[in-house]
Amino acid sequence: MTTTDAPARPEAERRILHRLILPLEATPDIIPLYIEQQSARSSAVSSSFGLGGGDEQVDAAGGSTAPAAQVDATELSDRYSVRIPAGQMRSFGTYFNAFPASYWRRWTPVRSVRLRIVTRGRGQIVVYRSNARGAIQRQEFLVVTENGEHVFDLPLTAFGDGGWYWFDAYAGSKDFTIVGADWSAEASLARTEGTFSISMTTMNKVEYCLENIRTLESNPDLRRVLDTMYVIDQGSDRLSDHPDELGPLQESMGDQLTIVEQGNIGGSGGFSRGMYETAKAGRSTYVVNCDDDIVIEPESLIRLVTFADYATKPTITGAHMFDLNNRSVLHTFGEVVDPWRIQPSLPNPDNFLGHDFALFPLRTTPWLHRRADVDYNGWWMCLIPVEAVEKIGLSLPVFIKWDDAEYGLRAKKAGYPTVSLPGAGVWHVSWVDKDDLVGWQAYFHERNRIITALLHSPYPRGGRVIRESQYMDVKHIISMQYYTETGRMMAQRDVLRGPSPLHSEIGTKLPEIRKMAADFDDSRAKKDAEEYPAVHVDKPPHRGRPFMEPRRSRLPLWTAKTLVKQLATPVKERADRNPETAVAHQDARWWRLSQYDSALVSNAEGTQVSWYKRDRAKAREMLAETARTHVELARRWSELQQQFRAAAPELTSFEAWEKTFRDNPAPERPAKDAGAGKTA
Repeated sequence: MTTTDAPARPEAERRILHRLILPLEATPDIIPLYIEQQSARSSAVSSSFGLGGGDEQVDAAGGSTAPAAQVDATELSDRYSVRIPAGQMRSFGTYFNAFPASYWRRWTPVRSVRLRIVTRGRGQIVVYRSNARGAIQRQEFLVVTENGEHVFDLPLTAFGDGGWYWFDAYAGSKDFTIVGADWSAEASLARTEGTFSISMTTMNKVEYCLENIRTLESNPDLRRVLDTMYVIDQGSDRLSDHPDELGPLQESMGDQLTIVEQGNIGGSGGFSRGMYETAKAGRSTYVVNCDDDIVIEPESLIRLVTFADYATKPTITGAHMFDLNNRSVLHTFGEVVDPWRIQPSLPNPDNFLGHDFALFPLRTTPWLHRRADVDYNGWWMCLIPVEAVEKIGLSLPVFIKWDDAEYGLRAKKAGYPTVSLPGAGVWHVSWVDKDDLVGWQAYFHERNRIITALLHSPYPRGGRVIRESQYMDVKHIISMQYYTETGRMMAQRDVLRGPSPLHSEIGTKLPEIRKMAADFDDSRAKKDAEEYPAVHVDKPPHRGRPFMEPRRSRLPLWTAKTLVKQLATPVKERADRNPETAVAHQDARWWRLSQYDSALVSNAEGTQVSWYKRDRAKAREMLAETARTHVELARRWSELQQQFRAAAPELTSFEAWEKTFRDNPAPERPAKDAGAGKTA
């Protein structure tokens, strides 16, 4: 450790990997992701959790349930510096400011980093590290007596399975200012020094999209490594319809912004178009797939590019997703695909979904210190080397679901790993507020999961995929979700047709599915329950007891009895005139809905209500069909597997996608005033 008034080495010899940042908008819900104001202990070395003594209760997520006192938002007026009031401390052992040492140790040749801190005033600096168990260890200590630059050379040799570096700063009798801080490594260790283009798919989310363009337009550091931002507009309300807002951005960004209008061919079609345009342009090292309805922490893009430059081999590098409506909550720390079930899964047994950093800070949550190795990263923000795109192709033409997971599995087989990089994050609406397993999206979930199993499952007949698919069909049928089940059975039939229709039907399948909705009670919705007849119950539950989920040991018998009841018992006449119950979305479980002949059920967003009605004839017909279809899938699995695997290179090829782009142009509309932006 050294303290100097100038860098220890010429700046040209080093490259910044990670710098201290404060929030662009210091709102209370995101401050815990950047800075904290209390010391911390870890449960890995002490029975005391949390931010002080041992009185807090321990939550199952692995941290203290006592929320930390937050830094006053009025202190955070600068992006890269912060003033610490006299007698207080500030910790940068947070999601966006701790250095994810184990990821750099595992995936790059970097074996030491230099922490440089510029200060003003007197105080103390303590550099900490953690290990994979989350144990906190003091690495360096410095008493600062004068303004200057303080340099700490820190080894990465002991971070094999996990661990972070960070520093805490303590003010003396007067204010102490962290003017800036960064972590750097020898520039010569980088494999390349790349640039990137963005592929952002949008559909009728103009305001989100414009705000993300503004974020890039206003950031000179990003602009220096950005080649082109391709916005693939597949909506009816297009960016070009808003010339007053888009025009100035286009004028400022010039060739760094290109709007591509095409028909709605889903996320896979939009992202593939941006990947295609990036590769064809031949300028960028990387393409970053981004959702439109996100809020970007712009430093994340710089960190993704920097990490990818240093990666030992070309590596897909993704950002984490935080909940847009609850911004301190992390959706997941990483995801793998369970090969037996072909379902997203958490990489480590102690990981949690929906982790709230406001309640469970990084320093006091042991499982966050273990490195999470993943199979894929969601395309809310994911950097892909153009080299990989040119070798393994574009997305499968699967529309909206499983495109990112399948691409990660395909890339892994070809030697391109995926890293979900801590410290790189975006905010996006959480899946908790949606239910895309019912309704029109159920078709794409079912079809694309089976296709992914055919392409990547190492087990005969896809492991549990066929069995679980059958179980899900039964659950939807006995839950009176006939529209959802119709889409799922269509998906299974389409898989049996083989891979050839995927490109030709990518722009027509969604309208076909949505058109069917008019034929089903469970897909027709109204805004309020009062718009339906009043709830009426002829026979209340036994002894007033609510319906409970059956125990696993009794599940086969319970399901058999329920099926007999559904198929043999006539629907109550009154149930067709009055719903028997009203069920909130979070209570609409299959074992509860199956006990009614009709029910009002709200959707995940709480904006609409549908009236489910049992139809004995329809249930019989669907159960018979799903049994036949799954027998056929099992019988033909090896044949279908060979067909899809043989067709995959062509399905993902530039040539196949070029034809699909031509076949799905943006719908023509009456001419409007032009000049809103550069449009391809």
